Amino acid sequence: MKKERLNQMLSRQSSQEEAFAFFDELDTVEPYDMWGIWKGEELATGHSFEGLLTASGWYGKEFRNAEHVDPLVFEKKNGELYKVNPLLIPLNLPFDKIPKRLIRPAMTLIRPIIKTKKSAARLRKVEYRGKLTASMVYDKKDIIDVFRKVDPDTLLGIMDIKSMDTDDTYFFVLNRVNGRGTFV
Repeated sequence: MKKERLNQMLSRQSSQEEAFAFFDELDTVEPYDMWGIWKGEELATGHSFEGLLTASGWYGKEFRNAEHVDPLVFEKKNGELYKVNPLLIPLNLPFDKIPKRLIRPAMTLIRPIIKTKKSAARLRKVEYRGKLTASMVYDKKDIIDVFRKVDPDTLLGIMDIKSMDTDDTYFFVLNRVNGRGTFV
């Protein structure tokens, strides 16, 4: 039932209120239940980041253990995966004004600069909206991604960004990937 509701929300624009109501209904998740690679997709709620990650070739996240998390995994056109240092991604650009067709070529050009093999986040349990749940804390950004469980292989996440001048929240979905991707 929860997965069906999520799929309906993914197929259309949802309001922030609807997305938060669904998020609040979901169960918490333990950090150790998140180990592995997860493929991400955006949940459209009108946030200015929407379309940016998809257009840039974002694949998802890798949770190696509680101390080593790769928050930004991207996919090259040939299917190879690479990890990006989030410290080198500015959050204060007018992303809603940048043509999405220019983002993937720009990512290809700057890939040698932003690519990393080092983890850039950790998993901790954080209380958010009244529930203690697994959350990804970025090492050098004021961002915490908070997760709730739709089912054992599907998570709904929100990106809580301290420095953003907005009441809007960026919502995304993570789906567990069986097996390991090819990293370059």
